[in-house]
Amino acid sequence: MNIIRACEAERNIKNEMSTIFVDGFYQWLNYFSKGKAKLYKTFAHMFNTEVFYTAVVDDNIVAIAACTTNNLPSVRLKYSEFRKHLGLFMGSIAYVILKKEFEKKQYPFPISGKMGAIEFVATSINCRGQGVATELLKSIMDSTSYYEYVLEVADTNTNAIKLYEKLGFAEFMRIPQKHGKKSGVNNLVYMKHVKMREVESREPTL
Repeated sequence: MNIIRACEAERNIKNEMSTIFVDGFYQWLNYFSKGKAKLYKTFAHMFNTEVFYTAVVDDNIVAIAACTTNNLPSVRLKYSEFRKHLGLFMGSIAYVILKKEFEKKQYPFPISGKMGAIEFVATSINCRGQGVATELLKSIMDSTSYYEYVLEVADTNTNAIKLYEKLGFAEFMRIPQKHGKKSGVNNLVYMKHVKMREVESREPTL
């Protein structure tokens, strides 16, 4: 398995990324369309390949995750694409809702320049449970220079929470959701991983 930044791929991989994204977040995206094929096309345009990382097996993209700062969005949404694939009415609704949630996302705490926000972690259906996401996130944290990493996860996504805990993330905040019964999410959980600072590792011995 190889880990590469999406911008370093030798071909256009956005369609593959979109398939993994939609399959991973279909529980929430199916409000806009029950047809996965339509959703695959809708979201294929949006990925900022500069901040997305991918796991590759046999030349196939099997997992994705973004790592960025608060002033650099992981995705950039185009209204024309939503309207084209979802229609005028639903496309407009999806664009307004998701632009606020995805592109203009506001965390309930400040994101400093030394903090990386990990977003949109998803694994191909055929590769789940094989440690792919674990290796992808390890590689991201090893290859980037942030001192702290934060992420948001639904409290009902227990498998993901266990994965993040194994990687050294710990919960530090949770925000109750108003429409928990409808969305299936009671709280949004925020977790943090602190990397040993380089300056601390170089402290002189006395």
